[in-house]
Amino acid sequence: MAEYQQRTARRIIIIGYMGAGKTTVGKALAKELGIPFYDLDWYIESRMRKTVKQIFDEKGEEGFRRIERNMLHEVAEFENVVVSCGGGTPCFFDNMDYMNEKGDTLYLKATPEVLYGHLKMGKSVRPLLLNKTPEEVKTFIAEQMKHREPYYMKAKHVLDVNLMDDYKKIKISVEEARKLLNL
Repeated sequence: MAEYQQRTARRIIIIGYMGAGKTTVGKALAKELGIPFYDLDWYIESRMRKTVKQIFDEKGEEGFRRIERNMLHEVAEFENVVVSCGGGTPCFFDNMDYMNEKGDTLYLKATPEVLYGHLKMGKSVRPLLLNKTPEEVKTFIAEQMKHREPYYMKAKHVLDVNLMDDYKKIKISVEEARKLLNL
């Protein structure tokens, strides 16, 4: 860990679709490295003093994405951090190019079926999935992945997380991330 801290400032920026495990992997990686972890959505909620859902409701997706871009530019200036971004973050403005410029980007790649399973088990409110039936959610994920995958694939590193379904496998995914990032 000390070796990590002594090198030039690094930022590890984790991207992927909602439910891929960005927060789970990001927290575990940051803990192992002894550096701070920031979830961009949580950071936005803290700074705006509103939930992501409230921001979506008040400003719509376009308004939220502008705020998200500004907050991304704030956290991407922090040194020696792990940041997990919202699923749509890389797909708007110049965000993906900016993240690649500022740090080591890591795409957590999973199939739409795996993502659906993770989201079904999750407890957090996902504004883009509200009021959809299970079949509509599956279709929505598959359609969004077709659009988002080209952005995600611009990441410097790609980690397959299709089998990350228990704590042991999460630990393995974190180890794989460390190898990819040369940590």
